[in-house]
Amino acid sequence: MKKILLPLLVLGAALSVQPAFATDAEALFKSKPCAACHNIDMKMVGPALKEVAAKYAGTEGAVELLAGRIKNGTQGNWGPMPMPANPVTDEEAKILAEWVLSLK
Repeated sequence: MKKILLPLLVLGAALSVQPAFATDAEALFKSKPCAACHNIDMKMVGPALKEVAAKYAGTEGAVELLAGRIKNGTQGNWGPMPMPANPVTDEEAKILAEWVLSLK
């Protein structure tokens, strides 16, 4: 019985963490200038975040790539409009990149 109960408890705990991460990451997104140009579902000044997730799905190193672009800015990846550097720490940029890539 213990051999079955412990894995079930671990699985339950792991599944309960994901929604908390998404909520925290979304709150971080809304607290930064990102939301001025990006929306989760539709294009604004910049691409919809779901479009970004789809473009980089399965791409090796995508978290690091996006985190760098979030923190340092970029130009020419989604058209001529530049994305300015954002006032985020390396850790915040990584959290945001992981969250964006988790969007479906």
